[in-house]
Amino acid sequence: MDLFYTMLVPFIMAGVALYAMGRKVDVYSALVQGAGDGLGTLVRIAPSLIALLAAVHMLRASGALELAARILTPVLDCLGIPAETVALLLVRPVSGSAALGVGSELIAAHGPDSYIGRVAAVMLGSTETTFYTIAVYFGAVGITKTRYAVPAALCADLAGFMAAAWAVRVCFGG
Repeated sequence: MDLFYTMLVPFIMAGVALYAMGRKVDVYSALVQGAGDGLGTLVRIAPSLIALLAAVHMLRASGALELAARILTPVLDCLGIPAETVALLLVRPVSGSAALGVGSELIAAHGPDSYIGRVAAVMLGSTETTFYTIAVYFGAVGITKTRYAVPAALCADLAGFMAAAWAVRVCFGG
């Protein structure tokens, strides 16, 4: 059975190529055209991605994330979100890799079966890297004015964070 799963992707690729040849489609030209279109999309979204990654690095290096965490702790306590996850809340909408780093630090510090470790894991799985997603998808189609997309997405992230803390409390106690 392992051989089947190992060969699944090559079989699918061969099947698509054979089907295209049967329909008299020039597979190589279609592949080259698709790759060219992909490079064009990359050129359009690269500036947004570079700016986003630079901003995340500057926030972490400057200590602004730690300051914001100290300021937001009382509000998050009222919302039922553990104060230890503040850095994750601030980084997750901006950068998935930075959020994964913060989440792994939380899990290493508090343990994977702790309330905070579980909340961090559920938060990572139930929220989106909002600004990255908006930069990529809006940049790919040339939208420059996001209007209500950013506030609505950030509200959805907050709802996801609160739901993550609530779900861990309900399912595992906390």
